[in-house]
Amino acid sequence: MKLKKNVATSEAGFVFNPGTGDSFSVNQTGAEIISLLKENRSPEEVINLISSKFDAEQIQIEKDLDDFVSQLYIYNLLENQD
Repeated sequence: MKLKKNVATSEAGFVFNPGTGDSFSVNQTGAEIISLLKENRSPEEVINLISSKFDAEQIQIEKDLDDFVSQLYIYNLLENQD
């Protein structure tokens, strides 16, 4: 999972895709996930870091991460996986 290089983000959860002109707002957890993706963290690292920061169970975070990443692909915010 890798966020497209041209996608602009803010710590407040604003996401802008200049390629499409679309903008989005995400919650605190979504902003944290996007920040970790920008750091090229692996899915396992993202799950571990989010679960420790937000005091949530890893299995729930894994499911939520899968859903969130699916949405990022739908909105053309992630690089295509080869």
